[in-house]
Amino acid sequence: SVNGVSAGHLKGIRYPNYDGPINDVTTNDIICNGGPNPLVTPYDTTIISIPAGATVTAEFHHTLTSAGTSDGDEPISPSHKGPIMVYLAKVSSALQTSVTGLQWFKIYEDGLHSDGTWAVDTMIANKGKVNFKMPTCVANGDYLMRVELIALHAAGSSLGAQFYMECAQIRVTGGGSASPATVSFPGAYGQSDPGILINIYQTLTSYPIPGPRPMTCGSTPVSSSSARVSSSSSSRASSSTSSARSSSSSSSSRSSSSSRASSASSSSSGGAALYGK
Repeated sequence: SVNGVSAGHLKGIRYPNYDGPINDVTTNDIICNGGPNPLVTPYDTTIISIPAGATVTAEFHHTLTSAGTSDGDEPISPSHKGPIMVYLAKVSSALQTSVTGLQWFKIYEDGLHSDGTWAVDTMIANKGKVNFKMPTCVANGDYLMRVELIALHAAGSSLGAQFYMECAQIRVTGGGSASPATVSFPGAYGQSDPGILINIYQTLTSYPIPGPRPMTCGSTPVSSSSARVSSSSSSRASSSTSSARSSSSSSSSRSSSSSRASSASSSSSGGAALYGK
């Protein structure tokens, strides 16, 4: 939702017909989902309008129909601990179907907290909701918004981390002229990055959230968890890019009146995949 107003169930969201994870960060499926979780087409043509500075809510659920039910993994299995992140990619049209070759910048992240809990724990306590701000300095225009949850319960072995993401079609209004550094998907993550290949069943004093740090407006970070003990610098360099570029990005978190991105997970694994609501 945007400032508490939802665009409606599945509106403006590119969602899959299956709720499994993506495990291989080198495939194009890491962009906006797909592959083993085919996206439902044709895509909805809603573009969610989000004023710069608005509070955006992404909402996760175990399945598209599990909200308000007795599903034991609603909104996600509590074993699926890990970070939650939001990226944007500038596009010429939020309705464009292609998501390859886009340049992404992060606007929000939350990982391991000082009390040992994770972003996923906070999301579960908030009944699936994750709130973040649309940066005031983001340039006006169309974007794909990519909301991502990484479940680390099996991340101690290669290809064990589970990535759940979806992209929302948004339009930012009343923004600024920021020119944040960007990364590519695939490319932003490596399979053996320390925040992806990690044993979480140990005492952790820090956690390196994958990808770049969130963009800043001036010298102030626009959106991050103040309790996080994982604000290490990115293990992958981000490439600088002009704000005028019209590269498109896919995003799964819902924006202002956006349909919430709900995470659905396979009942066999308890994992989460972003579905729009």
